[in-house]
Amino acid sequence: MEVKPIVLIGKIIQLQPLTLDHIPGLFAASDPAIWKYMLYGDITTENDMRNWVQDMLERAERGTDLPFAVVDLTSGREVGATRFLEIRPQHKGLEIGGTWYGPKYQRTGVNTECKYLLLKHAFETLGCIRVQFKADSRNERSIKAIKRIGAKSEGILRNHILLPDGTYRHSVYFSILADEWSEVKKKLEKMHGLQLAE
Repeated sequence: MEVKPIVLIGKIIQLQPLTLDHIPGLFAASDPAIWKYMLYGDITTENDMRNWVQDMLERAERGTDLPFAVVDLTSGREVGATRFLEIRPQHKGLEIGGTWYGPKYQRTGVNTECKYLLLKHAFETLGCIRVQFKADSRNERSIKAIKRIGAKSEGILRNHILLPDGTYRHSVYFSILADEWSEVKKKLEKMHGLQLAE
């Protein structure tokens, strides 16, 4: 399983390998409320966004993560970010997470298409046998979105992560297995007419 930078193109968005060039657009799309349940602390300046992007790029260098900028195909603007993380080639597994979108693009087809593109690549190109997701147990919006795409709940890791503000985060874990992908794929395609050219 070789996870390397790739451009994934949908009908409304494109996932581009994250670079420093994306910093201004990502900062413009960002909103302080986005970072409430994230692990990185508040991002309130363009320099904060630069630090965040550099952290993601360092993770990519180590081979543990593959970050993407989510770009709107119509405007060409960055609308958020997502990534593969916890990449475990020897176990044919990875996690999809660190996902955020500007307020204008939340509760639209952006997240569904983004997850569709990432899951399709993970199962059909990389040959994953498991893709996992996790969310802060307080983040009802994220939990609802993960369930909506068809991931199955696996339980809660209590006091899993110590957040920058000192809060203990309980993480809810979900997964989709390779033999479940065909049904999840059909569901996602039906939900938003996402069947894309091979």
